[in-house]
Amino acid sequence: MAGELVRGRIEELVAEEHRLWEAESSGEATEGDRHRLDELRVTLDQCWDLLRQRRALAELGLDADDATVRPADVVEGYEQ
Repeated sequence: MAGELVRGRIEELVAEEHRLWEAESSGEATEGDRHRLDELRVTLDQCWDLLRQRRALAELGLDADDATVRPADVVEGYEQ
């Protein structure tokens, strides 16, 4: 996935996340909304990881398209 597409996807996911957090803070969120928030957190972590991989490969003069989406259990295991 090209860098522009990754950034665009991140923006879409963040917008959805904000809408769901607004529903949560106003007491209107459903259990499905909460589940979706958990999914969004993982998907965003994967997207950010992919973007960082692409940037690192490009900085090394390698093909950024060699970056791959890592499994959820991998990106969720990173220490912040």
